[in-house]
Amino acid sequence: MRTLPPGLQAHLDTGTTTLCHCWRLRLKNSETLGFTDHDENISFDGTLFDAAAGFTGSEIESSLGFAVDNLEAKGALQSAKLDEARLKAGDFDHAEAEVWRVNWQDAGQRVLLRKGHIGEVTIGASAFEAELRGLSHLLAQTKGRIYQYGCDAELGDQRCGVNLLNPAFSDAGTVQSANGAELVLQGISFADDWATRGLIRFESGAGVGKTLAVKRHRLSDGITRLSLWATPPFEVDAGDAVTLFAGCDKQFGTCRLKFNNAVNFRGFPHMPGTDFVMSFASEGDARNDGGKRT
Repeated sequence: MRTLPPGLQAHLDTGTTTLCHCWRLRLKNSETLGFTDHDENISFDGTLFDAAAGFTGSEIESSLGFAVDNLEAKGALQSAKLDEARLKAGDFDHAEAEVWRVNWQDAGQRVLLRKGHIGEVTIGASAFEAELRGLSHLLAQTKGRIYQYGCDAELGDQRCGVNLLNPAFSDAGTVQSANGAELVLQGISFADDWATRGLIRFESGAGVGKTLAVKRHRLSDGITRLSLWATPPFEVDAGDAVTLFAGCDKQFGTCRLKFNNAVNFRGFPHMPGTDFVMSFASEGDARNDGGKRT
């Protein structure tokens, strides 16, 4: 049973309440944003909760055990802090979220209802829906290393050690044309398939500073074509400057031959496969006796 602060409990006991919800988001870049379903701004704990967002929340349900308790927050795209471009760009993905019940006449009378992380975000023409996942969802996430063939490091990170600024692994160019998730680049000298499963970073234009994943890289008749995993969440125009980075399929052979980085490979390429695990000795198998059979 939740214990309420004495002031809030006394307010509830009056039978006439002035309550609202407040949502606080802490983004991955450490930015903190506040929103409320009240018609005026509210401030507490150093956070200003913006009334312009028009947030509404679904019913909050909690259960015993480790089942994941979710709720949804809905709102209109009205706040300057909360625009469609940022939502599409993933700025709010996995942001830490808090839901508070607050007496808007005295913000000191409040209680934390739920704490979790932002999950799936659905964007409509003028509104959005964001799933708020309870803290128990973290128990379903993979932690630590996995015994597998492929490498579990990210290309260029500290565990990998590859320097992506090496001219062999990065190249600068410009966008020649864009059609959804399909880009045509000019000025790129990479060989065919070199940037498949790599990254492209936009150095100018609407997406400046944004990095997207490359699904496939093809070089045909001197023309560099990229297929991205998803349509960029911003406008891509001809002439936008980009940096293209080499890709890695996380296999040992690629690490050794393409990046000369076998010493830092973070997978287990020599682990026995299912055929070995499922095999069994038969009566006719040769013994360790010089190849003789019994």
